[in-house]
Amino acid sequence: MKKKLALGLILVFLAASFAGLELTLRRLPRRKVPGAGILYIPSGRYLKYATFGFSPLIADIVYLWAIQYYGNEEIADRYDSLLHIFGIIAELDPRYVDPYEVGALIATNDMGDMPLALKILDLGFEKNPGQWIFPFEAGHYAAIAKDYPTARAYFKKAMEVPGSPAIAKRKYADTAFKTMDLKTSWETWLEVFNTAQDDQIRKIASNHLYQVKSVADIAALNKAVARFKENAGRTPAEPGELVRAGLLPQLPKDYDGNDYVYDPGTGEFRTGVIPWKR
Repeated sequence: MKKKLALGLILVFLAASFAGLELTLRRLPRRKVPGAGILYIPSGRYLKYATFGFSPLIADIVYLWAIQYYGNEEIADRYDSLLHIFGIIAELDPRYVDPYEVGALIATNDMGDMPLALKILDLGFEKNPGQWIFPFEAGHYAAIAKDYPTARAYFKKAMEVPGSPAIAKRKYADTAFKTMDLKTSWETWLEVFNTAQDDQIRKIASNHLYQVKSVADIAALNKAVARFKENAGRTPAEPGELVRAGLLPQLPKDYDGNDYVYDPGTGEFRTGVIPWKR
C-alpha cells in the first residue's frame, strides 16, 4: 500500500513539474530564455525507466501538455522541438496511436512540413507494424502534395498490412495511374472490380478501367498518327488508314467496345464520353 502511495505521489509530482515548468517559461521574457521554443524534457527512454512502469500515464501527460504547447501561438519557435517531443511520447508508449497522427497533422497543417509529417508517421509504423493507418495517412499527405511516387509507395505498404481496408488498394491503383504505371493500375483496378461486393465500388473500378485503357490506347493511336504523318506528309483522312499502312494491327476500342473519336484536321483521338459520366 505504501509503495503504491509513493508511486502515486511521484506521478503527481511529475505532472505538476510539467505544468509548473510551462508556467515559469510563460512568465519569463521570451528573449531571455535560451532556445525559448524548446522546452527541455529528458529522453523518452530515461522517463520510461524513471516512471516505474507508469510510462503510458506519463505519455498521456506529455501528450496533453504538447497539445496545449503547440496550440500556443505566443511561442513563435514552438515547432522546433516537434519531432523530439512526439519521439518522447513514442518511447513512453509506442502503441499510443493518437500522438503520431496529431504530430503529423501539426507538421503538415501548421508547419507545412510534409517530410517531418512522414517521419512521424514512419515512426508510428515502425513501432506498430500492424497499424495500416500510418502508411495510409502518409500516402494521403503525399498525394495532397502531388508527390505521387511517394504516395504510391505508402499506399502499397498500407494495403499489404493484414486487415487494411479496401480503399488502400484503390488509392494504390489511382497513384499507380498518376505515375503512369498503366499496367499496374489496370491490374489493380481489375482486381478491385472482380472482388468488389458493392455495386458502387464496381462502378468506380469500371470508370477507372475505362480511363486507364483510354490513356494507353490513345497514346498508341497518336504515336501511329505521328509515324503516318512522317511517312505520308499528312494526317490520316480516317483511322482505318493506320491499319492499312501497317502501323497498327487493328483499331483499339474503348472499355465499352466503342470507337475512339478521331479529328482528321488535327490528327488527334479522344474518348467519346467522360469516364465518370458513363
